[in-house]
Amino acid sequence: MHEYTSTARVWGLTCPGFPEEISRARRWTRDILRGSPLADEAALIVSELSTNAILHTASGRQSGSFSLAIEVSPQMVTLSVTDGGGAGTAPKAEHQDEEAEHGRGLDMVSAIAHRVVVNDSDHGHTVTAAFFTEAGRGGQLCG
Repeated sequence: MHEYTSTARVWGLTCPGFPEEISRARRWTRDILRGSPLADEAALIVSELSTNAILHTASGRQSGSFSLAIEVSPQMVTLSVTDGGGAGTAPKAEHQDEEAEHGRGLDMVSAIAHRVVVNDSDHGHTVTAAFFTEAGRGGQLCG
């Protein structure tokens, strides 16, 4: 492989901050990862992170939006959702009791993905969830 050639492929999508856009983000994720054993888990994570963006940040306000990125390489599948900011605090995983109706989403994402990172900026937060593929673990490529 040439040293300046990357085998990673990256897709991006920006959605208005309407609740119906969550299903669009989920479908988009499944379409990109069609045939991958990670497609359903990735769609679930995108759904959860998009919902959090709409419910807890400026993404859900009038004229708000959220952005998604998917990067696929032989070693990893990485999903990122960037919100519109305005939440005051960064998203974090919180261990809730079984009776709690809210607050378990990022904890669930952390349990499904191999790695979850939250990055803050002046414009919002980006939550990135990564899965190692079989090639990333020394086996064959997933998807």
